Amino acid sequence: MSKQKRKPNVHGSTAAPVRASGYGDSGASGTRRALKGFRVSSGSAQRDIDDNNYTLRNRARALYMGAPIATSAVRTARTNVVGTGVVPRPRIDREYLRMDDATADAWQDAARREFALWAEDRIACDALGLNDFYELQQLIMQSQLMSGDVFALIKHRKASPMRPYTLRLHIIEADRVSTPAMMGVPVASSTEGRNPDNGNAIYDGVEVDSTGRAVAYHICNGYPQEFYREPLQWTRVQAFGKKTGQPNILHIMEAERPDQYRGVSMLAQAIEPLLQTRRYTQAELDAAIVQASFSAFVKVENPIDNPWNEVGGGEGTDGDYASAEPNEYELAPGTINYMEPGEDVTFANPAHPNAGFDVFMRAMAEQIGAAVEIPADLLLKSFNSSYSASRAALMEAWKGFKMRRSWLVSDFCQPVWELFLTEAVASGRISAPGFFADPLIRRAYTACEWIGPSAGQLDPTKEINAELSAIEAGITTREAAAVRINGSDWDSNVRRLARENQALADSVPTTDLTKEGEHAQTVPTE
Repeated sequence: MSKQKRKPNVHGSTAAPVRASGYGDSGASGTRRALKGFRVSSGSAQRDIDDNNYTLRNRARALYMGAPIATSAVRTARTNVVGTGVVPRPRIDREYLRMDDATADAWQDAARREFALWAEDRIACDALGLNDFYELQQLIMQSQLMSGDVFALIKHRKASPMRPYTLRLHIIEADRVSTPAMMGVPVASSTEGRNPDNGNAIYDGVEVDSTGRAVAYHICNGYPQEFYREPLQWTRVQAFGKKTGQPNILHIMEAERPDQYRGVSMLAQAIEPLLQTRRYTQAELDAAIVQASFSAFVKVENPIDNPWNEVGGGEGTDGDYASAEPNEYELAPGTINYMEPGEDVTFANPAHPNAGFDVFMRAMAEQIGAAVEIPADLLLKSFNSSYSASRAALMEAWKGFKMRRSWLVSDFCQPVWELFLTEAVASGRISAPGFFADPLIRRAYTACEWIGPSAGQLDPTKEINAELSAIEAGITTREAAAVRINGSDWDSNVRRLARENQALADSVPTTDLTKEGEHAQTVPTE
């Protein structure tokens, strides 16, 4: 038997080929048919994110403005994360500060009252005078979801007798934080730069030192991709004040990779399916309109002699006159078009709307919802499943909402609360001994819980009974249950209930119910 001559491999060697192992035989395989053409390369966070963020932002905003599912994704997240506002509830460390309960409660009430004086006044809170603190939360959440990140610039204005606080917040959209351009002419594909004064690298407007720490942000006086009469200029804002150590600017973003300095839109992974579903929906809508237009086409030998051959004499269904162009034919309910000899009209597919439209759109909504962590039921606002399935979908969505709320609190709400308390204590409006002397004392005073909208109940009776059972078993507290059920403050509920019960006791006469089955008799009170 003769040996078969081995063919040289791709490297020119006749040695036996090395068998793939591990991921080389699965996800990293270069020989499997399905993976042969799947050749991709991934770079740093700057290459993969910063260089593509301009396109991602524009597409995400366009879909938000023109694709209902994208609009629902952004607004659903905003409404459930922020709602009417994430409200502070001071929770000072009374043990460390050696305060009794009455003193601690009085301090917390005073701090909350002072914060409301500032937060609920849009002139006192917003540098532009347009939104109060809770409306700014909504704006920040929606902008971060669409653009990937957003910035809050810390400013100060002169105090007045009615507005004693100088703190102001100026919200900066993602586009304006960018790498300074040469000669004031920005380049869309250029996101990296270097500070000539200190040699620090700049990644899409974020300046970092040699250790990789963000030390400054470069803010443009306009949108770099727009044209202005005045030249564009960039202002360098240090991340923290040199003397105070307080933040000068707050960066609200969700990081998905190490060494990432700019955020990515929530819609980024779903841009293509969102665009295609919008096109598909528009095509089905157009087909339905064509089918609903009962139009007649009449062929005549001599259309010139026919008095009804003009289509430009009547008024269209939208209030506009129909076209009188001889080479145009109108499609509208009740329209009659007279055609030239030899002309014909043929419809490619009159079987519209598609009977499978709902099923297909539901399947796409499920995939899009999985990408943005919002189940299809909530994304479409269509709850046709069982109680268990709807509750499971709502609970899964709230995992994502709570996570986003914790990021909002960490990046924006708590830093603002600390900045506000610092000014309140420094100005003498709130007493906090040792606030500036010891960081532990400062931390004890600034501890705060932030309460946002609750998940709501699909079946209030079942869910409230479950909370009561958990309280009796010691699994949860009444305070935590109040937050989960309706987002209320248990301490405030107790005080208000005490006043209401006392008011009822003072106004409702007692009754004699000694005889069972008889009508209640009023007993005069002294």
